[in-house]
Amino acid sequence: MNLESPRNPVLLIHGIFDTTTIFHEMSAYLKERNWEVHSFNLTPNNGLLGLERLAGQIEKYITQHFSSDQPIDLIGFSMGGIVSRYYVQRLGGISLVQRFITISAPHHGTQTAYFYPLPGGKQMCPNCEFLDDLNQDIEMLNQLNFTSIWTPFDAMIIPAKSSQVPVGEDFQVDVLYHAWMVSDRRTLSIIEKALSAPLRITGTSSV
Repeated sequence: MNLESPRNPVLLIHGIFDTTTIFHEMSAYLKERNWEVHSFNLTPNNGLLGLERLAGQIEKYITQHFSSDQPIDLIGFSMGGIVSRYYVQRLGGISLVQRFITISAPHHGTQTAYFYPLPGGKQMCPNCEFLDDLNQDIEMLNQLNFTSIWTPFDAMIIPAKSSQVPVGEDFQVDVLYHAWMVSDRRTLSIIEKALSAPLRITGTSSV
């Protein structure tokens, strides 16, 4: 990897029940600062498919839109953070992704997933096999710049600290609602800095 490489294209992955519309402000913010921004709709977006199959959609999009040697940066919101982790950790994305940011992602599961007894919902329940498998070798994310952004007031990710992991950078942003995390200016500022940072980042911070 070239540590002095120019800005990478950024791929945004939305959460359950969301579409690319949720990234309207984030996309505009990054494009104004000269990032090439990509996003697409996970289909279906309601938990009907397992998260590994949604991760396959990320793999397919990247294969179709980028050359095999093009490094990219990846941002996943909520369920999109876990889908993105599967792509990075299980589908070879670790070889292309240089900066990886999750926003309010249920890395250790969320109690709200019990209300969605579909394949994708079950894979976000606390202590489920899917998340336990990803977390057993989470240290591999230290190979890239990893950043987790979360809010203690999250009513979708319960407990909110499920969004914290023992690798990379950790930022707490006191946003009142889950969906506001992708448009709050503090979040966008952290993302800008994380995408601009030299490879690679380690440590813990708070906002």
